[in-house]
Amino acid sequence: MRSSDFSMYYYGKRNQEPLAEEQTEVWECTVEDCKGWMRKDFSYDNHQKCPLCGNHMEAGERLINKIPLNPHRR
Repeated sequence: MRSSDFSMYYYGKRNQEPLAEEQTEVWECTVEDCKGWMRKDFSYDNHQKCPLCGNHMEAGERLINKIPLNPHRR
């Protein structure tokens, strides 16, 4: 691969359109120092434990990138 080929791949990603954002329901860790959170659409339980620290999580909302819904959600 030539160096000009490399720069084409590296700089080519800059021209992509930004992903659409939307207000999304999430679970957020209740521990102040923990940054754990997950989308509600991608969880199965109504009472979540943080995957990072194991503490309780509470419902919240975040402005994050829109992605397809989980087809396996009950």
